[in-house]
Order: sequence, then structure tokens, then C-alpha cells
Amino acid sequence: MTVHWDITQAPSLKGKVAVVTGATGGLGYATARGLVSRGAEVILAGRNPAKGAAALERLRADCPDGIADFMALDLASLQSIADFTQNLSGRTGSVDILVNNAGIMGPQKRQETADGFELQFGTNYLGPFALTARLRPLLCAGKGGARVVTVASLAALSGTLVFDDLQARHHYTPFGAYRQSKLADLILALELDRQARQHGWPIHSIAAHPGWAMTDIAVSRSSSPQGLRERLLRRATLVAFTLFGQSAEHGALPILFAATAPQARDGGYYGPDGWGERRGNVTEAIVPPAARDLQLAQRLWQVSERLTGTALS
Repeated sequence: MTVHWDITQAPSLKGKVAVVTGATGGLGYATARGLVSRGAEVILAGRNPAKGAAALERLRADCPDGIADFMALDLASLQSIADFTQNLSGRTGSVDILVNNAGIMGPQKRQETADGFELQFGTNYLGPFALTARLRPLLCAGKGGARVVTVASLAALSGTLVFDDLQARHHYTPFGAYRQSKLADLILALELDRQARQHGWPIHSIAAHPGWAMTDIAVSRSSSPQGLRERLLRRATLVAFTLFGQSAEHGALPILFAATAPQARDGGYYGPDGWGERRGNVTEAIVPPAARDLQLAQRLWQVSERLTGTALS
């Protein structure tokens, strides 16, 4: 299934409230702008208030009639997630769209979140898991069913969950940890769909990935280059993304499709249709076998609830 789709084909989102994490730039901003253009009231969630203010200014220039605001959220802090959900509950009685987009890629040295989790696993996966769990009452409060879109990555295809070292305390590689976190994101989306159907929650859980999108996280990575090898790798990555990738705006289309299109199916996974799913029109993406493993998903779910102190089942 390939769809020649863009955001103008999405239905009106007037009266709907959307939350987009990591919305101050890149894919998150492109996603937020698309939702605003269809009439949604969008909360741009991010760590940096200065970037938030700049993103709002840009968004209001792009969509003068749009409704948007910024709220501080650091997915590397469980306390920040709790504070964000409490503050959001004071502003709205329901959330219609949640886009779990924020992430970090490939720090050269192992780092930890405020709660002692490996930075990529904590920010890319445990943070969105806890946020979705805490927002479940608001997601269930809307009419017609809320959509939760979790942004995975092509990296999920080669990801492995290392349960005896999820926090990479014994062995850390930048992209090994990244691949693990993005596989976990895909499992989150598919298992949330199963949990929603099992419990009768009015939640539609869908996954998407942007292919090779030219964003800061992809071409700049999360730390300054150190050494000749790292600089050469970064330059090669930039060349590859330029030749075979696509813009953030095009990379956001599978995310926006999952968030808005009537034909997006619950438990679906969407990405670009081009060579290696790196660029192109929206299509159903390849799901790696590990993401379909129910026992693996249930084990990850239980571990995630324990680590985050939140219940999503």
C-alpha cells in the first residue's frame, strides 16, 4: 500500500488537542506545523524554552491563524514528565493526538538520564512510555478515540533488546543503544494497540518512521565530533543523507499520516516507499520479527512499568 498523500488530504482537526514532543525543530516542528495547518490546537513540548519561543514565532508566521503553545518537557526526567502531565491536565480535559517524537541519537560516551537510565533508552523509550501512561486518562477522555503515534526508525530493523544490560552499564556502543531504543519504541506502539483492544481503551496506537530525514539529530548527532574517524563518519553521513534521504517535511509525512489519515490502521507502521524505506511516498513499513514477538513485548512492558513507576496496562 503506497499512498500519494500530503497533509492537505487530512480531515479537519478543529477542536482537537495535539501534543508533539521534540517539537521545536526537525520532524517535530514539521509535524506540529502540519497539525496546526489542519486546525488542531497543538502543544509543542520540548526541553528548551528559548527554542520553544523561537518555534512558536516561526509557527505563527507559517500558520497565522493557528493555535499553538509551548510547554516544557524533558523526557530524560520522570519528574519533568509528571509535572508536564499535571500542568497539561490543568489546561485541557482531553488529548486527541499524542506524537512521541523526541529523541537523541548516538552520544559517543555513555550518559545517563536524571533517573539513572542510559540516556538513549531513557529518553527515546522509557520517557515516552511514562508520558503515554500518565496521559492515558486524557487520551481516553476525548470523543472518537485518541491517536498515539510513536516515532520509530529504520534502526529498529537491526535492534536487539539486551535485558541483562538494558542500561548498557557493561557494554555501550552509540548505535547499539540507539537501535535498542528504537526497537523498543516500535514494540511500544504495537503492544499499546494490543493493550487498548484488550482493555477497551478508545486509543488508536500507530507507529511511523521518517526514513532518512535531514534533521539535526540525523546529520549532527548528539555530541561534537572527536577525532578524525568521527569527523569522517559525520561527513559521510551527511553526504549519504543528502543523496539518498529527504527533507524533514517529507520525513514527517508518515508521522502525519499515522496521526490524521482515516486509512491509517490501528497497530500499523508507516514509512517511505522508496529504496530501503529511506525516502518517498507513505507506505506500510517493514516490521522486524522482534517487534512481533509477544513474549518479548510483554517482558519489556513489565520492565518498563517497574523502571518508570507508571502503569500502562
